[in-house]
Amino acid sequence: MDKFFSIVRGFGLKRGPQRWLGGVCGGIAAKLNVDVAYVRVAFLLFCLLPGPAFVVYILAWLILPDQQGKIALESFISQRSR
Repeated sequence: MDKFFSIVRGFGLKRGPQRWLGGVCGGIAAKLNVDVAYVRVAFLLFCLLPGPAFVVYILAWLILPDQQGKIALESFISQRSR
């Protein structure tokens, strides 16, 4: 499982400091070097399409590291295994 989280960190994508919910759109905007408003509008349009947009957002929040490099899912798994 540690290898998976190392791979995720290797992408260089982090949840952004400009957050409304989990910072996923802010992190994507920072990686793409675009304004966060564009990413949020694109996500809202994505939500209008049939599909699992909300699930994709939650999964991204769980596996993308925050600004300090902590991954929510990794923290949850390590606390459960103690």
